[in-house]
Amino acid sequence: MPNYFDSYALVMALLLVGGGIVAGGLAANRMLRPHRPTAEKLMTYECGVDPVGEGWAHSYVRYYVFAYLYVVFAVDAVFLFPWATVFDDPGYGFTTLGEMFVFLAFLATGLAYAAKKGVLSWV
Repeated sequence: MPNYFDSYALVMALLLVGGGIVAGGLAANRMLRPHRPTAEKLMTYECGVDPVGEGWAHSYVRYYVFAYLYVVFAVDAVFLFPWATVFDDPGYGFTTLGEMFVFLAFLATGLAYAAKKGVLSWV
């Protein structure tokens, strides 16, 4: 089994070479770039507008909930498309159909709960 650990040595050598290339590029960038900080350059940039007031801003939690619901249904699509492609293959008949209905029932339960709590209303 001496050849078994040789493959790990090769992987380690490639990782070290790759890390050296990245570190060398970052070091070259740091040495070659101009560095002239001014007060205007160090000021916080807010879309071209001078920052005014405090850094705290109030936002509604419901926008985060909408983003969370979007992520949930995007993950739903990730699971539904592969299921739709293999459903017709032999051996993936009614068992796969039942599993997908259970999955969709969980999602429908979550959507019904969100609707009951009033999360889906914009006002």
